[in-house]
Amino acid sequence: MKKTSTRLADGRELIYYDSRDDAMRDAVDRRPLEPTVTTSEVRRDVLLGDSVAIASHRQGRIYHPPANECPLCPSEGDRLSEIPDSSYDVVVFENRFPSLAGDSGRCEVVCFTSDHDSSFADLTEEQAGLVLEAWTDRTAELSHLPAVEQVFCFENRGAEIGVTLGHPHGQIYAYPFTTPRTALMLRSLAAHKEATGGENLFDEVVARELADGSRVVLSSDHWVAFVPYAAHWPYEVHLYPRRRVPDLLGLDEGARTEFPKVYLELLRRFDRIFGEGEPATPYISAWHQAPFGALEEFEGVNRDDFALHLELFTIRRTSGKLKFLAGSESGMSVFINDIQPESAAQRLREVASS
Repeated sequence: MKKTSTRLADGRELIYYDSRDDAMRDAVDRRPLEPTVTTSEVRRDVLLGDSVAIASHRQGRIYHPPANECPLCPSEGDRLSEIPDSSYDVVVFENRFPSLAGDSGRCEVVCFTSDHDSSFADLTEEQAGLVLEAWTDRTAELSHLPAVEQVFCFENRGAEIGVTLGHPHGQIYAYPFTTPRTALMLRSLAAHKEATGGENLFDEVVARELADGSRVVLSSDHWVAFVPYAAHWPYEVHLYPRRRVPDLLGLDEGARTEFPKVYLELLRRFDRIFGEGEPATPYISAWHQAPFGALEEFEGVNRDDFALHLELFTIRRTSGKLKFLAGSESGMSVFINDIQPESAAQRLREVASS
């Protein structure tokens, strides 16, 4: 992998990740951009104990542009985009309309391919492996920023999810705090460790799913994917490396090599859940990594106790119908799932590649 860092016209950082060592990336951003101005602010909710990012400047971000005006396609002639070069493998740049910025963290965009009409599931294993390298590199770099406590790599796919740009891409949020969802996991981890005299809850969950088998979707030498026992979403899969590590940096060579094949298979199965002729399945794919900040509030737990894993889920519950977060989910955070997890796992096994 070759990494080339440059600057856009407004001062934002842009990084090319190339599979070829001889790739030259010297194109200049020719757009007449003013320096980026953000109003990102993090406010603490004292009743719920969580934080909210206030980012009113995002109201002006680009919304469903036509394909010939896509800001994530390579620049070509007089059509100038966020990527100055005329081609790229994988590229990462600071978001022009970030939810988090400055002392409030950082937001980046990850473009998986220059092909506008493609998707992550269409990538080759080599291309998917390069995305994994980019995720890992950005996790390492962002973890060193003074304001950052947790790095979150994710992809929103599909208009139903709220995606405003059709080009295959994901994002990276570098939070200045430990996110509420991760904090819940750490509290459960700490409580279980104390109650059992040191046993790891993540290890027990994975071992339990492997032993039961009814919710396992696929397994390999280095990875295991299963529908969780208490799945929140209609079709939801958790992907764990068999060797527990706290973050992407901890993956060994075997897990890195095998990941593209396993992950691409999962994504392709998601697109086949609802049968032939159905539109592409909308999904959220989310990496859960241990925070880089102090964990004193989670007594007895350290970073190595956390288990890196990816959660992949769709809000589509059946053909033409979506799972909405209505009263119980939005008002009380109590999910109601219309699909039995064992049935979801069975369907995801049925649509395996031949």
